[in-house]
Amino acid sequence: MTLLALLLTLFATKTATAAAPLSTAASTEKKILVVRIGGEEVRRYDIAVGAKSHPTPNGRFSVKHIIWNPDWHPPQVKWAKGKKPTAPGDPKNPMRGVKIFFQEPDYYIHGTNDEASIGSAASHGCIRMSEADATELARFLMDQTGMKKPDEWFDSAAESGKPVDVNLPKPVELAIGK
Repeated sequence: MTLLALLLTLFATKTATAAAPLSTAASTEKKILVVRIGGEEVRRYDIAVGAKSHPTPNGRFSVKHIIWNPDWHPPQVKWAKGKKPTAPGDPKNPMRGVKIFFQEPDYYIHGTNDEASIGSAASHGCIRMSEADATELARFLMDQTGMKKPDEWFDSAAESGKPVDVNLPKPVELAIGK
């Protein structure tokens, strides 16, 4: 193979990979979230899903919005009565390092301060992951949709004491089902 033919083959392979669609899927039964590029699994995470009384919605959703270093405001619902808002970085903040919205404003993928809940039906409809996994997933989604940032950007966001909003330039499909 000539050098030119080799370079053209490598370029075609890289271009095909870059153009392959990015998607995610969550199983409420298996309690896993899978990330695929062009149908090929590239990441798999253990998750917690909504409890029977607060199920995670099934269907097809679009991930477009991420908040790094989120604060938490209890919703105006019965289960949250008496709960206090928590600031970004607060150890009692149930969101931990990142919120990845799939049905705004109520449903998102987020880190958790209750990692023992992973693998169960324990949330109020959101998808919970370990804080490390949620952070890795959010960074991967940003990288793959054209929002790649250096490590210093993430460090700055975490240390800012304020939520940092990111709107992905390309939405990522999330299918949720059994």
